Amino acid sequence: MSMKRLYPDRLLSSTNSMGERLVSELRIRIISQDIPKESVLSENQIAKEYQVSRSPVREALKVLEREGLVRLGRMGAIVIGISEKDIEEIYDIRLLIETFVTGRLLVSHNDALLNELRKVLEMMKIAIKYGDVDEFSFKDIEFHEIIIKSINHQQILMVWNQLRPVMECLILLSMRYRSKVNYEDFDRILENHELIIEALSTKDSKLMDKAFYSNFGDVQNRVEELWTNAEMMKKARDYDG
Repeated sequence: MSMKRLYPDRLLSSTNSMGERLVSELRIRIISQDIPKESVLSENQIAKEYQVSRSPVREALKVLEREGLVRLGRMGAIVIGISEKDIEEIYDIRLLIETFVTGRLLVSHNDALLNELRKVLEMMKIAIKYGDVDEFSFKDIEFHEIIIKSINHQQILMVWNQLRPVMECLILLSMRYRSKVNYEDFDRILENHELIIEALSTKDSKLMDKAFYSNFGDVQNRVEELWTNAEMMKKARDYDG
């Protein structure tokens, strides 16, 4: 297994524990297939590879087990990885959440929210202008998270927080691959986010539907070929931005 860091360190907070940093890296390595399915990960092996004690390794593996990415056994953690069905279901739930939340927002006053979304959208434009695909990805996630948090629905937020770490990896890898083969598609993504803001501003439910089904078009009812094509995934892993 390679030692190239796939998770961007600069996006980790200084307050993140070693276990949190380790799980972020192992998660994206598993999802990107850098660590293949059926691999057996031992605490000693990972501790040696990352030059840490076994305690943060144990913490990281427990998190990955809760996320369904590994199965803990007597000989170590067996990598399960992520299936096409898993990815479809993650995006199904995300679409359900965002459809519900925006339905609430379409009948409420949200000027402060719109101002916040416009600021994030401008940061997304700047990130992609300068080729910072990882920053673009995180601002994309932030954009949608701001919308979800805005209705103060604790149960929905709990579900979102459970999905977010794996979804974050899916978005990072997808955007990295896109940057290598179809950079112009970022314009479409930005336009979709502008449509969401416009729909919220004008209270236009049909425009919101158009924005959502365009935004989720890559994965709704089908899995991106990226997740099933080893050569394409290698391009995403090789991103050096």
